[in-house]
Amino acid sequence: MEEKIIGLLKRAQGYLSGEEISDSLKISRQGLWKHIQSLKEFGYDIAAVPHLGYRLISSPDRLFDFEVTLGLHTKILGRKILYFDSLSSTMDTAMQLGLKGVSEGTLVLAETQTKGRGRLGRIWVSPKYKGIYLSLILRPKLSPNQAPILTLLTAASICEAIKEVTGIAPQIKWPNDILVHHRKVGGILTELNAETDEVNFIVIGLGLNVNNEKKSLVSGATSLKEQKKENINRLTLLQEILLRLEKNYLTLEKKGSRPIIDKWREYNITLGQRVKIYSQREHIEGEAVDIDIDGALLVRRDTGLTQKVISGDVVHCR
Repeated sequence: MEEKIIGLLKRAQGYLSGEEISDSLKISRQGLWKHIQSLKEFGYDIAAVPHLGYRLISSPDRLFDFEVTLGLHTKILGRKILYFDSLSSTMDTAMQLGLKGVSEGTLVLAETQTKGRGRLGRIWVSPKYKGIYLSLILRPKLSPNQAPILTLLTAASICEAIKEVTGIAPQIKWPNDILVHHRKVGGILTELNAETDEVNFIVIGLGLNVNNEKKSLVSGATSLKEQKKENINRLTLLQEILLRLEKNYLTLEKKGSRPIIDKWREYNITLGQRVKIYSQREHIEGEAVDIDIDGALLVRRDTGLTQKVISGDVVHCR
C-alpha cells in the first residue's frame, strides 16, 4: 500500500486530498493516516495540511523495493525484489533462493552487508546507504562453459548505466572489475548451480561504490561521488542498471554473444595489454589478444602459444 501512496503523491501536482487518496486506493481515512505515518518513519517528508491534503516534500536516500519497482521499466529483472536494511551477504541469500526455485529476475538488495564478498574469497566493504549491493537470479538456457559471458554482459550493462546516469566514462578490466580512471569502483561476482551440460540458475552479484566517502574506500578504489564531485541518485542508477541488464540479456538470448562482446570491447582496457593471470592452478603471463565467443580471455604467451583463460586474477603489466 505504501508503494501506491508514494506513487500517487509523486504524480500529484501539489497537494492531494486524503479523500482522493482513500477513494483511489479503497481504504479508510484512518487507514491512510496510518500508512502516511509509516512512510514518515521510513524517512519520507510528507506535509499534511487541513483542507488541502498531503504533499510529498522529499524522499529518503533508500532503495526500498516499492521505490525501485515504481520507476522500473523492465519485464523480468527486478519484478520481484527482496529488500534488506542489513544482510550478511546478498549472494548467500540469492543462492538459497535459487535452490528453492524462485522466479528468474528475482533481486536481492541490501543497504549494507556484514559479510559481503567478492571473487577469491575477498571481502567487499559495504558502507550503509552509500553503495549498490545486489544479487540477481537468472535461469539462462546456457551450458556451464558459456556462463562466463554473463559476467561480461553484466560489466557492459553497468558501464552503460553509469555513463547514462552520471556522464562518467567507466572502464572494464577483464573479467569483472569496473574502473574509473584505472581505480576500482565496482566488482561483479558470478556463481552458478549447474548439471554437467545445463545451467540450473546463475546468481550475479554486484558491489558498486556510489556515494562512498573517500575515507571509507580501500586502497586503489574510488566512488562515483568522488569522481563526479556530487552525490549520485542511487535509485535512478539502480533502475538504469536493471534496464540495461535486461536489454542485453534478451539480446544474448536472441542474437547470441557476439553483440555482447562488441559492447564489452567499447569499455575494456585489458585487450592489447601484457598481463599476468593468477589462478588456483597456474600462473600465466603474456599479451591479452582477444575474447572468445563465450567470454574467455585469449592470452598469447611468450612461447607463441595462445591460451584460453576462463577465470583468474588479472594484473596489467606496465
